[in-house]
Amino acid sequence: MSISVLGAGAFGTALAISLAQDGKRIVLWARDPGDMQNTRENTRRLPGYELPASLTVTGDLAQACDAPILLLATPMQSLSEFIRAHADILSGKILVACCKGVDLKTGLGPAEIIRANCPSATPAILSGPSFAVDIAAGLPTALTLACENGEILQSALSTHNIRLYRSADLAGVEIGGALKNVVAIACGIAIGAGLGESARAALMTRGFAEMQRYAIAHGARPETLAGLSGFGDLALTCASEKSRNFAYGLALGRGTALPTGTTVEGKATAKAVSIHAQSIGLDMPIADMVVAVLDNLITIREAIDMLLARPLKEE
Repeated sequence: MSISVLGAGAFGTALAISLAQDGKRIVLWARDPGDMQNTRENTRRLPGYELPASLTVTGDLAQACDAPILLLATPMQSLSEFIRAHADILSGKILVACCKGVDLKTGLGPAEIIRANCPSATPAILSGPSFAVDIAAGLPTALTLACENGEILQSALSTHNIRLYRSADLAGVEIGGALKNVVAIACGIAIGAGLGESARAALMTRGFAEMQRYAIAHGARPETLAGLSGFGDLALTCASEKSRNFAYGLALGRGTALPTGTTVEGKATAKAVSIHAQSIGLDMPIADMVVAVLDNLITIREAIDMLLARPLKEE
């Protein structure tokens, strides 16, 4: 079964490399393929990792969409526009969203965006603890694949270094992948501001409670958040400077120059989640504080004081 990866950023390229190394015929679509086909390397987004011979790079989206399985490795905030613009050639395909977040304009997650903009497609979510450089290097990881009746898809997307676990809880998987980025920004701020490892552990734990609270309010199963796409991804993203969201928060906390040229999905997701949570009366203090700091409404010191001054309650 042929597979195409739409989007040649670091993560899309890494997935394509891993799939192609297992002998699968893989097509990687890039808006601007440049000389990737000749150099056999994505020097702009993932330098140092050779593209396998069985991996074809193309700038022709129609050619890439000939495959029945399409991995959507586009940024979260442009996913809706991409699907809407190309719904005719995406129609009837299995669309596996590989981005994590909540759309700022609509408040929808990846699976909901696929359903809304391309109803004939079969939505799926690929999420979990993974850095592009680790996947491209062939290092082992385990991810969650959320899809209805996903046994065939699970087999097609498993590789020598990516072990997939199935879940039918698309809402839980996409919410875990989205909200862990918000908590990662908060943890980066805490470490950057010199608050210490204990503060990070507290933020991760209370952030995980927020993730579960939000998931339950949206009909997801709380146990899904305890899996790879929730707790697993949270643990990785909040503890490594390889995480774009953690690195962004770290720079904020230190008061140094913010990272440029990379997508920090947690910024838009924090705003989308905070707005929606307030509209349904859901308590999300960490997400709210991240938004307030990002919008320069309060200082980091004020955010810390406000969190510590919240009413005492039972855990």
